[in-house]
Parts: sequence; C-alpha cells; structure tokens
Amino acid sequence: MNIKVNTLCENTASHGFIGEWGLGILVEVDGTKILMDTGMSFSAVHNARLLGIDLSGIDRIVLSHGHRDHTGGLREVLQTVRHKIDVIAHPDIWTNKYTRLDGQKEQFSGVPFRREELESRGAHFILTKEPCRIADSVTTSGEVPMSTDYETIDDNLFVKEDGALRSDPLADDLALFIDTPYGLVVVLGCAHRGIVNTLRHARKLSGGKPVYATIGGTHLYRATDERIRRTIADLKEMGVQKLGVSHCTGFYASAALSREFGKAFFLNNAGTQFTLP
Repeated sequence: MNIKVNTLCENTASHGFIGEWGLGILVEVDGTKILMDTGMSFSAVHNARLLGIDLSGIDRIVLSHGHRDHTGGLREVLQTVRHKIDVIAHPDIWTNKYTRLDGQKEQFSGVPFRREELESRGAHFILTKEPCRIADSVTTSGEVPMSTDYETIDDNLFVKEDGALRSDPLADDLALFIDTPYGLVVVLGCAHRGIVNTLRHARKLSGGKPVYATIGGTHLYRATDERIRRTIADLKEMGVQKLGVSHCTGFYASAALSREFGKAFFLNNAGTQFTLP
C-alpha cells in the first residue's frame, strides 16, 4: 500500500511556495484523497495549484480542530472543490475559541466563518466525538485520551461562554490514522492533546500495531526540556521509523528530534511531497 503525501500549507515553505502559519496536508490512500486541514487563508489552494493538484478531486476534508490556522482556508478550498463534500470533525470545532498571547488581551482564534455559509458552499459536516471511518484503512482518531502524565493542554487557550473564559480542553483535537501492512501512519494537526497520547490511542484502536510514520504538528514549541526528553523516549519506545514534523513543533524541539532520530527525521514544510513506505 502506497500513501502519497502533499503538504499544501505550513509555516515554512520549499522554494517557490508560500509559507503561512497553519497546516494543510493532502493524503491519498487507495485512491481516496483526504485533505487534513486547510491552513489559515489562501496558501493551501495556491500551493496546490503550484504542485499541479486539482482540489476538485478530493473526496473528504478532515478538520483536526477548530483553530483558525487549520480552518481559515476552508472557504477558499470549498470554492475550488465546487461540489458537496463531507467535512469530518469533532462537534467542539464550533465553540468560541480564544488565545491569549503573553501580556496581551485574548483574541478570537476559532473557525472564522459561519457554519451556514460553509454549508451553502458545499460543506456537509459530519461531527462526531467517536472515530470515523473514511476508507477501509483510514479512520479519524475521535477524542484522544490524556494518558501520559507529562502532556498537557496549553494554559493560554480558552473557550468563551456567556462572556466568561474557561480553559479549552481541546477535546476536538484529532488525528488521521492509516492502517498499512508496514505499520500505522498517523497524520497530526496540532497534537494539542499530546503526540504520545495520540500515538498510544492509535495503537490501542489498531490492536497494538506499531507506528511506522508520524507526520504533522506536534505542539512542542512551548514544551519544557523534560517534556521533549520524555516525548523522544516514548517515540523511540514505539519504534517510529519516519518523523516528519510541521507547524507547531518549533525550532528547539525540531533540533532535538533531529539529533535523536537522524535520517528518520525530516521537516515537513509547504511544497513537500513524498510517498510511503
């Protein structure tokens, strides 16, 4: 089984492509084309054109969570798709999400469109807390349990209800699990609930299969040295053979992962294309 991966949106970019804070990865498995996230605005559509990819041919859209840097390109993607398409996500993508940067007032960081507008442009939302099967070998994670004692949700992420802020548990944070003969391939959005928590969940749902590759955002850019150290130890224990990091990993954590994983590690930026295995 071959898996084709095209990274359409990411903070950094290969020569000639546009970089944009956010993530959008197009995955093709057994003839099914799945777009995981849509970036912040227009870069996913723009970079797809540069790669010669016709987005009208995608079969499903999966939203890893409700932050605007993963959903802000959805309207432009739908305008390019031009047909009704399933958009799979957790119900909490529609909560009023806010982010408070250091010393600043909180800012809205949720989906920047009304649901009705997106539906009028062809989005058919499938909202579920449970894993959702997309193809014979592909499912979403559903809600990811918080099983480790060192992976936590950032304390600057909130949901606003009745004018008051409360901590956002990011229950909507999900991943894409692909079951292959050579092991699991996990495509992450941000891994707000922890990369190790997510991979352990993938293994549990698959009956304990090994993780072959992990691609996407790992949300380690604010992690402590201790968390990075323990993450590396657990990834090694799980036998991850390919690790392509993006977006919210951060330079410091990326450097540490690169040192530890060597040739198994790569930066997965906008314009990156590869086939697994």
